[in-house]
Amino acid sequence: MTTAMEKLQELQREITCAICRGYFSEPVTITCGHSFCKTCLSWSWRVGLTTFSCPECRQVPQVREFPAVNVRLAQLTDLSRELCSLLLQSAKGQHQCGRHKKALKLFCEDDQTPVCVRCSQSPDHGAHKLSPVEEAAHNCRKKLQHLQNHVVGKHLEEAEKLLAQEARSAAHWDWMIIGEYNRLHRFLMEEEFQSLERMRQEERARQDRISQHMQTLQDLMQELQKTGDQPNVELLQEVKQLLGRSGSILSQRAKAVIPELRECPIPGMIQMLSQFRVDITMVPTSASPFLTISEDKRSVKAEEGWQLETSHPEADFSHYIFAEQAFNSGRQYWEVDVTQLSQWILGIHTTYLRRKRGRNVDSCTSTFLLCCVKKEEDYYLQTHPGSLDHRVKGSVLRVGLYLEHNPGTLVFYNVLQSSLIYRFHPILFTAPVTPIFCPGPPLPGIKSGPMTLCPVESCRHSYL
Repeated sequence: MTTAMEKLQELQREITCAICRGYFSEPVTITCGHSFCKTCLSWSWRVGLTTFSCPECRQVPQVREFPAVNVRLAQLTDLSRELCSLLLQSAKGQHQCGRHKKALKLFCEDDQTPVCVRCSQSPDHGAHKLSPVEEAAHNCRKKLQHLQNHVVGKHLEEAEKLLAQEARSAAHWDWMIIGEYNRLHRFLMEEEFQSLERMRQEERARQDRISQHMQTLQDLMQELQKTGDQPNVELLQEVKQLLGRSGSILSQRAKAVIPELRECPIPGMIQMLSQFRVDITMVPTSASPFLTISEDKRSVKAEEGWQLETSHPEADFSHYIFAEQAFNSGRQYWEVDVTQLSQWILGIHTTYLRRKRGRNVDSCTSTFLLCCVKKEEDYYLQTHPGSLDHRVKGSVLRVGLYLEHNPGTLVFYNVLQSSLIYRFHPILFTAPVTPIFCPGPPLPGIKSGPMTLCPVESCRHSYL
């Protein structure tokens, strides 16, 4: 029995395709002598390959044409499959009916189950279509082989083509995306170069104005000294004109010397920061009786009667409104509408590390602020701490604040101009950061409106 089983296994190997591991279907034989299913070999020899080698021994056929079906091998495969089926049944013994203990020689096509002769004569199968087990098994194997080679194989080939198409499409999209980002990088580099060049030109013009103003002052000093040395009558005759000219020259000081905040729009910056928008609200109570917070906790207004008790309002915490939210990680961005205010203060309150002499550091509780101050007809933006004290051409209507906890960064933006105002960096945060607001100090005789937190959704739509 062992020898017969070994012969059976050897026969099965001879009629089995080395690619799909199933019985041959439309077998083809190449010049090296190995045979495969026609469909399997066509999959192996895909279009585009430069070398058509044997999938089993890797030899390259001398003839590149696809071989024809080996009809004799196909007939031998069919006969061998039937023989293998019979040998397997003989080796394992026939199955028996559980009720009648008879061999299962028939197959009920209606119930799709093997039955014995006595079962086929019972009322349960009397009207059913019956066929010999060998014939039914042969037909079943043909169906399975057809399903394997023509249905599943076709879908597999389609899936393979689709996978290759997706791979090509993905590579194409990769290159397109990379190209667009490279274009964006080039555009930003060009914008950066142009912005820096504009600032350098403005700086040179400003230096020229200051140099000319210095020269004018030096000439005026010499003229004043020269006129002062003249005799009394001549001095009195020229002094009126000289004093008038001196006043005119000195009045040009602000325009020539006081710095003006540079306007440097950064295209796309506000739109990019909008992805870090956070929805914040104000603490509904205040230490100051002159500040009123709205019911939705999104705006605060300074009432009449607010008197400044210090020349440094940034140091007076009683007039600050704190946010209900505090942040200790990540990146956040929020915007504040200050359209109806002449003066205002925005910033954050936190604990941070301050470096002292040498390598020593100590922990400090402080604020980082941007203040808008109005002097006569001009508006000035100042930072505390910091060195910013610059005049602006007009009032800032909406301020954006960007906070990044690591590395510690706080940046102020003029939202409507998409331009930078000031950046605090680095700040060694050691505790959560809380946004703070102050709609003042109010100016005498000027009625101020509220300071309002811009809703997240409305700000997003405004940039579309």
